[in-house]
Amino acid sequence: MDTVSHPNRSKVNRRHGQTPTPAEIRAARESAGKTQAQAAALVYGTVRTWEDWEGGRRRMPAAALELFMLKVGQMTIDQVLDDLGQPQ
Repeated sequence: MDTVSHPNRSKVNRRHGQTPTPAEIRAARESAGKTQAQAAALVYGTVRTWEDWEGGRRRMPAAALELFMLKVGQMTIDQVLDDLGQPQ
């Protein structure tokens, strides 16, 4: 199996841009006032996965951070569409 094609192993998720850094993930969660458990639940993940994303042990798909930011009000759907180059 080619690990480069796995979304958590590649450096770039080509459909959504560059994957967020652990510091960006943690900053988004903390600014939303959420625990790791609460943040994980918002993106349908486990606490362990969120811990791995923040700890740099796994790469978070950019789409997961976008979903989190949409749900906590840190991003609007218009911003997501702008990032994708879609008309609003």
